[in-house]
Amino acid sequence: MLILLDQDGVLADFEHAFLDAWRQRHPDIPPVEYDDRKSFHILEDYPPELRDRAEAIYTEPGFIRNLPPVPGAVEAARELLELGLDVRICSSPLRQYENNVAEKYHWVERHLGRPWTERLILTRDKTLVHGDILVDDRAAIAGAVRPHWRHIIYDAPYNRQVTDQPRMTWANWRNVLGGELYRSDR
Repeated sequence: MLILLDQDGVLADFEHAFLDAWRQRHPDIPPVEYDDRKSFHILEDYPPELRDRAEAIYTEPGFIRNLPPVPGAVEAARELLELGLDVRICSSPLRQYENNVAEKYHWVERHLGRPWTERLILTRDKTLVHGDILVDDRAAIAGAVRPHWRHIIYDAPYNRQVTDQPRMTWANWRNVLGGELYRSDR
């Protein structure tokens, strides 16, 4: 079985790192708190006059490379591989990719080890990637083709409006993915 794991928001804690950086840079302007997020795209949660400030944070050199792991993510990814599953990281680089692409590789090497960089797939269109399961915090994934994977939503405040798809966190992944591994329609 081929399991695809998104990087930002699933393995790497983009949200909390962004909030920490915002508070450090703009102590006089309250950020949009994580639990108050409504949109997958962080810029859409900020008023237009603050979007340049927000974008400057996550496009800054070092931001992606220095993201902390989501608690439990690294251990779960390794355990999935130890279970004999084919695990890949499937991530979309930012449109402003200058720092982002290399830093995604650096993050993977730092937290999972250099061999995992061979498991990293970067694409703007995840529907083109073959797999059985995609775990992603983006609720709606569209692209050029109908995907071959089953989408499991990694739970976040900005995707809770979707209630008709399975969802997981690193606290409940064994229950969610365990059920998926033994589905009769596979």
